[in-house]
Amino acid sequence: MHHIEIITDEGYSGLNPVQFGFEDCKRSHAFGPAVRTYWLFHFVVSGFGFFERNNQAYHIGPGEMFVIPPFEETYYEADSENPWSYIWIGFTTHSPLPIVLPDTIRCPEALKIFNNMKKCREMDNGKSAFLSGKLWELFSFFLEQESPSENYIEKALDCIHSEYMTSLTIDGLAQRLNLDRSYFSTLFKQTMGISPKQYLLNYRMNIAASLILDNKKSISVTAASVGYADIFNFSKMFKRHFGMSPTRYAEAHGK
Repeated sequence: MHHIEIITDEGYSGLNPVQFGFEDCKRSHAFGPAVRTYWLFHFVVSGFGFFERNNQAYHIGPGEMFVIPPFEETYYEADSENPWSYIWIGFTTHSPLPIVLPDTIRCPEALKIFNNMKKCREMDNGKSAFLSGKLWELFSFFLEQESPSENYIEKALDCIHSEYMTSLTIDGLAQRLNLDRSYFSTLFKQTMGISPKQYLLNYRMNIAASLILDNKKSISVTAASVGYADIFNFSKMFKRHFGMSPTRYAEAHGK
């Protein structure tokens, strides 16, 4: 499903919406490399994909937003197995943004704001003003999230995303955060919707599938690249996740 709203450029001096839409992407659906003349936010509701900006590559999942500034070259592509569904909004501004934004933002609580943006479909004359208000609400949310206190889930996800290729375990991760394993798992699931063990497995398996299909890596290289020293254990976990062995998976997809 693909839906895009026609937004009248009202030329507001603050945050001026110029585009809004949402889409359930097809497998490997891609856009770019390209540049935009306006800011563009994509919030991922479900599924996974790949985003590249400033020569940095990111694997993006549910509850994350990726940021495309004006006149910067970017590329993004839906996962080949579990493609993302996202909501996007584009806007212009004549002033600096209220907050400096990184390339990607983990903000699952912002889903409510993005879903509420869909109400603009029911409007005729107030669509632009409504979406401008929602953008300010979104930035208000980002500003409120800034805190010097430790963000355990943020740190945990950073570790998973940067160390998935090591022998990282949930027990070891909880210890590094100085948290009880049970408490950490509960906190993680409340925030992300799944357990840290399942998230780590999903992350490793999605990268493994990409290495096998898109990069044509061998099963042994793939296993080592996603944290499995034992190829047999990797094959077992891969089959449990995708319903077939890595070799059969490669054959089934014509690789």
